Amino acid sequence: MSPDVAASFALVILMAPMAYFLLASPSFLFVKLDIPPVAKLLRGMFHGYFIALAIAGVVGTVGLAVAGRTAFLIGIGVIAFAILARRWFLRRIDAELGAEPAGAGGMARGLRRLHVAGMLCNAVQFVAVVGCIPYIMGAPA
Repeated sequence: MSPDVAASFALVILMAPMAYFLLASPSFLFVKLDIPPVAKLLRGMFHGYFIALAIAGVVGTVGLAVAGRTAFLIGIGVIAFAILARRWFLRRIDAELGAEPAGAGGMARGLRRLHVAGMLCNAVQFVAVVGCIPYIMGAPA
């Protein structure tokens, strides 16, 4: 397998969970998060996203290492550490789910902030990975 093919596979594998989350997560903006099944579904989506992103980050890092694109290994390797963010983020969601609502929509307001923050972080990561495509694919190692 040529280095360019390995690098392109690595980028596609890395962008797949990000693109899915980028398309699936805005749908939760149209529902109330104070409904327990909806809130649990949101938590499940974040749980799956972080696991898929960690696996894709490891695969992407290995693919770029095989391709000899060492300059990008650190950036992609950081994405592989999504498992660390997963623990923090899911604990925050669980704390919001277990908290007594402080007034009207207290739990939903905290979940909504976490949801929007997660969407923004994913969008920034996705733009960064897409922005690196010309640099990874354009120049030889």
